[in-house]
Amino acid sequence: MWYLALLPLAIWLYLLGLRGGFWRVRPILPPEPLPTPARVARVVAIVPARNEADVIADAVASLLGQRFDGSLQVVVVDDASTADTGEIARRAGERAGAADRLTVIRGSGPDQGWSGKVCAMNRGVVAAQALSPDYLLFTDADIHHEPGNLASLLAIAQSQERDLTSYMVRLSTANTAERWLIPAFVFFFFMLYPPVWIRRPGATAGAAGGCMLVRPQALARGGGLEAIRGEIIDDCSLARSIKRSGGRVWLGLTRTAHSLRPYRSLAEIGAMISRTAFNQLRHSWLLLAATLLGLALTYLAPPLLLLSGQPLPAALGGSAWLLMTLAYLPMVRFYGRSPLWALSLPAAAVFYAGATFHSAIQYARGSGGRWKGRAQDT
Repeated sequence: MWYLALLPLAIWLYLLGLRGGFWRVRPILPPEPLPTPARVARVVAIVPARNEADVIADAVASLLGQRFDGSLQVVVVDDASTADTGEIARRAGERAGAADRLTVIRGSGPDQGWSGKVCAMNRGVVAAQALSPDYLLFTDADIHHEPGNLASLLAIAQSQERDLTSYMVRLSTANTAERWLIPAFVFFFFMLYPPVWIRRPGATAGAAGGCMLVRPQALARGGGLEAIRGEIIDDCSLARSIKRSGGRVWLGLTRTAHSLRPYRSLAEIGAMISRTAFNQLRHSWLLLAATLLGLALTYLAPPLLLLSGQPLPAALGGSAWLLMTLAYLPMVRFYGRSPLWALSLPAAAVFYAGATFHSAIQYARGSGGRWKGRAQDT
């Protein structure tokens, strides 16, 4: 019992001290004040969209309203939507008085061997080539960009000479399920991909697919989107491809863009995790078992030890839970939640463990990677 009680404490001492400070929010926000972009830039925003009729108008209008030194063209790739996604996007461009800066492409679904989103992104890249952009902005159809968001991305990309500059946008926390689980999702993401490590030379590469500014030359040097054509975790795969080919990557957290997509229930959040979790584990049942054991030791053991009734294990477990809570607190505050929510991380971890196991079951049934009616990880 004593050795078991010591292990979670050792894990949290490592995570807080030696995991790139992933838990500290301030260092992964854009620098203040932002540097002035070094030069005028031509940007093409590429928006893959499948059945996004409820959010696409806001996303398009926010892109067309960006204020920065340069020009912006927006390419919406309607990925075989069954709703009027493309037409709604077109009308949003007209209402913004910027129809001449908006192109809507109607796709017919993914090509053989391509995942749906990456194929739609690639069609946008092909359309963008005629515009000779200095940067490509890959952004999801559910992202609202504040007017200065693109300028801040450009400032970081140009001042730090980054080939891929990515923001983890603010996700919705409108209901109880989101308030409990969404800050934990971002916390876990940065634990897997510490932004400080991503910015340095080395193997760690990651990005957030909702908002990625990419130099076309770096994209081409990494083999283009064809190099990741079958990936369903497109953002981190793209970052890895660019970094392996010598590119420099930056990932951070922002307040100047947010997701319009609500997760109305625990089931919807679980489905979001289940879509990619087993793919991230490379479809390895051994890695799945190790992951579930690691989650149990890291998150579940501390509160259980605290309730064990044995003084030393309880003290060690309580110390581990305290470190866990302190590590989670900055993310809870970033999302404007009460500090008491930081105590809920063990329960959130149990939920995510269940979603990860469900991901493996879905893959075994031939329904992995399900998104918008498509099973893409089979």
